[in-house]
Amino acid sequence: MSVSGFGVHTAMWAMEWNREAAEFAIPEAVKYDIDFLEITMLDPGNVDTAHTRSLLEANEVECVASLGLPLDRLPTNNPEGALDFLRMALDVSEAIGAKAMSGVIYGGIGQRTGKPPTEAEYDATARVVEKAAAYAKSKGMGYGLEAVNRYENHLLNSAEQAVYLCEKVGADNLFVHLDTYHMNIEEKGLANGILRAREHLKYIHLSASDRGTPGMDTIQWDEVFAALAAIDYRGGMAMESFITVPPQIADALSVWRAVAPSREEVLTDGLNFLKMKARQYGLI
Repeated sequence: MSVSGFGVHTAMWAMEWNREAAEFAIPEAVKYDIDFLEITMLDPGNVDTAHTRSLLEANEVECVASLGLPLDRLPTNNPEGALDFLRMALDVSEAIGAKAMSGVIYGGIGQRTGKPPTEAEYDATARVVEKAAAYAKSKGMGYGLEAVNRYENHLLNSAEQAVYLCEKVGADNLFVHLDTYHMNIEEKGLANGILRAREHLKYIHLSASDRGTPGMDTIQWDEVFAALAAIDYRGGMAMESFITVPPQIADALSVWRAVAPSREEVLTDGLNFLKMKARQYGLI
């Protein structure tokens, strides 16, 4: 995982990654001095990879890819289907020039049983993640496991659980991906989650407590950045704010109302706030 600096999740501009979205978001990355984009792919099979890659290269913007698995193709209910989907998504990610693929790529958003995760579920998940991570490594890519809140998935809710699965698989290109929005719900202290993930943490979403504008929320940002500084963090820092959420994912994410008054506010006030904090703590 070689991406570093500040990125922005493409939900800022669009959730459907198509030619129109690419032509909108990539020049915006240049305008706002963004180092990389996190391109979320609801439908990776329909991404125009040559078009996206040519725009990224022309504008000198790096990228990572993110997604969640379809609920009918999970390691726990359809391991071969899950692996086929992940290999296809990794092929697409490689074709656009992504440094890594991350997100809920060990399961799906909305995957819940109403019970604690079992060792059988972790075993089934680890088998698929091991094969997918190996496929990613063959392409020179990292493979990230994002811990999300209990309302979105029941397998990985905390840094502790993400580290557990990362170490259970043991692949050297596998990493933990944290998110301050989810941590604010699940961790017993934001710093504790970062410190627990420590050597496995290569990517973090800097998300407001309401998924709106960072700095205009209740996240303890000094705690976050002090902990990142304490572990000498040098991975990617991506601002994630759900300004655009299509109906097919709004229910899974429980995002129905506007989380910020405008895209411009988040990209100016929010991004500048995060960069100021990162400079204050010597991270950039």
